Amino acid sequence: MLLIRSLPVPGPARTVSLALVVMGATATLAGCSDTGQPEGAGATRVASAPARLWPERPPAPQPPTDRSGQDGPSPVPGLRREASGDIRKVDLLSVVRAQIASDARAHTPAFDKATERRIARCATEPARCPVRAPQYQDLTHDGKAELIVGIEGSEHVLAVWAYTLRGGVVNRILDTAGTPLSVEVADGDLIMREPTGSPGYEMRTVHSWDDKRQTMEIRAMEFDRAVSSPAPGRSAGAAPSPGRSAVSPPAPERTP
Repeated sequence: MLLIRSLPVPGPARTVSLALVVMGATATLAGCSDTGQPEGAGATRVASAPARLWPERPPAPQPPTDRSGQDGPSPVPGLRREASGDIRKVDLLSVVRAQIASDARAHTPAFDKATERRIARCATEPARCPVRAPQYQDLTHDGKAELIVGIEGSEHVLAVWAYTLRGGVVNRILDTAGTPLSVEVADGDLIMREPTGSPGYEMRTVHSWDDKRQTMEIRAMEFDRAVSSPAPGRSAGAAPSPGRSAVSPPAPERTP
């Protein structure tokens, strides 16, 4: 890449600088033969501006602001403060029960009654508990781990919640759900891949930390080529067995 900095150039050096720029530009447009002689790189396709279709038609009006999502970090009532600042010391099931109770008061339950009953019996029937093992990853890029919770509901739906500590108070920063083939964290982004009705393709949703809103927000939602493989012994889209980790270790970056 040829970079030309807009700095003042002394008079005697201006001609030399211009010559170097022209030589550099020429070098990017042409190559050399085996004998060292310059030769043309061939015709270059001329770029054109986008052709707008139906320009006489007015654009659609802007939709009203969506208030259904989470507007910011949401403190979970009913939990004691964790003075240590380490969210790993917060009891997982206490967080889940407090969140379910809070959602019930707001008339926004995340699960049906059957799933709630299974959650209530997690302490006595761990083999049937739909709450997956807690995961800890730095989602807010502050060097501290957040708590990621995965809960298996009906119809293979997995609820994924993420929590951080603010002044010792547990706050939810992510509330999403899907029927994932895989869930992973890469560079602080939470990535969920889900099956689609098109063979060879998956839906890829990326949640990233929004420093302004102080929550995890959807950064990308893409119809992507399939890269996920179902766990041994189950078909794509089937729910993982209870206790399986909701988040796999960070994976290498993949090109969409």
